[in-house]
Amino acid sequence: MFAITQAKSVLQQRLQRALVGITRAHSTVTNKTPGPLAGIRILDMTRVLAGPYCTMLLGDLGAEVIKVEHPTRGDDTRAWGPPFKPHHHKQRQQHGRENGRGSLNSSLYTQPPEISGESAYYLCVNRNKKSIAVDMKTSEGKKILVRLAEKADVIVENYVPGKLASYGLDYETLARVNPRLIYASITGYGSTGPYSGRAGYDVIIEAEAGLMHITGEADGPPVKVGVAVTDIMTGLYTHGAIMAALIARSVSGKGQHIDASLIQTQASVLANIGSNYLIGGKEAQRWGTRHPSIAPYQVFATKDGNICIGAGNDKQFATFARIIGHPELPTDPRFRTNVDRVTNRVALVRLINQELSQLTTERVLELMEGSGMPYGPVNNIKQTFEHPQLVARGVVKEVEHPFIGSIKMVGPAVEYSGSDVGVRLPPPMLGQHTEEVLRGVLGYGDTELEKAVMGGGTVLYDYSA
Repeated sequence: MFAITQAKSVLQQRLQRALVGITRAHSTVTNKTPGPLAGIRILDMTRVLAGPYCTMLLGDLGAEVIKVEHPTRGDDTRAWGPPFKPHHHKQRQQHGRENGRGSLNSSLYTQPPEISGESAYYLCVNRNKKSIAVDMKTSEGKKILVRLAEKADVIVENYVPGKLASYGLDYETLARVNPRLIYASITGYGSTGPYSGRAGYDVIIEAEAGLMHITGEADGPPVKVGVAVTDIMTGLYTHGAIMAALIARSVSGKGQHIDASLIQTQASVLANIGSNYLIGGKEAQRWGTRHPSIAPYQVFATKDGNICIGAGNDKQFATFARIIGHPELPTDPRFRTNVDRVTNRVALVRLINQELSQLTTERVLELMEGSGMPYGPVNNIKQTFEHPQLVARGVVKEVEHPFIGSIKMVGPAVEYSGSDVGVRLPPPMLGQHTEEVLRGVLGYGDTELEKAVMGGGTVLYDYSA
């Protein structure tokens, strides 16, 4: 039997530096209690975007999130780049006596996979998590996951339906060992129905569930949204469902299975477009930035850029007409009401384009300021993060990562007056917390840890150097 010692001072120093960075990000927080989900343990068996986004939101709220990753590949998004944030320490020493491991056989510890660094994609949805490297295909790996499920409040997974059942890690099996377990499955098409066995991807569901059909210019081809919104919305829906299930459990004492899917999420957020079809039998079409039921409500070109303007009622339209030098428009029979304006949209838009194309964006913004009109420039990403309102709200958070240095990320979208939410932990390296979790959560000693490694159930990566 090999003796396994605790983490070395070098690693402790790095983690301490990370905590200093996190403290700096929270320097304005005072008199707040831990996040509302403090004390809740999440077993995160997801990868890519919808699932990791969901579990990150739970981690932001204070939950302990244990991210389960394949021992050699990890989350798919670790390889999705460039861009990558490069590692500061590419050469890592094996554990041994010189590193404080005493007589430990260094073969139990493995060098982490050599990659260019940490991908920006991975970093964007994996903060506030601990990573463990577990191979569920082995008996030792399955044993680890079952024991973690016994001690978890929530499992979130995004495998094809039936996949985890083949390993004995499905809801029905795990609920027998932990009746209070909330088990959330995120799939492309749900756990039942003729398409349930298909893998689901954001762009496919955007096409298949109507979103792509209504996105793009009227005379152009269908296009996808610029970010994977169906994945993100499914993560949000699942996050909300888990919160509701936790409340229900506080009453009943029992957990339940949550069946979330990309296709049902996308269908549900068609909103008024879906209702127009279901109630009125009206097929949708692409409108570009225009609104099918409101005018003017779209992006207009200026002399040097673009600006988005919306006049949702007659009062706003009168204000806008006065700003562009046509105070007579509200009394014009073609534009008197919103229905009139929608009916005569082409003539109205042509007139507005004539006026705004002679003005710079800055000048239009000056004219709009204080008017009460909804308006805004079409910003690029740089301009977005330099937006005075986002800067004032402290949306961008900076945190110290022990291996790649300082990183910036978009913080939580919601603030709490009495709870501390935000960035507590930087996104983890692959399997960075395996030993910590197996010892601290499962109570593994040296013998069990060695057996788990030798049995192929887990990998202990050497992040000490």
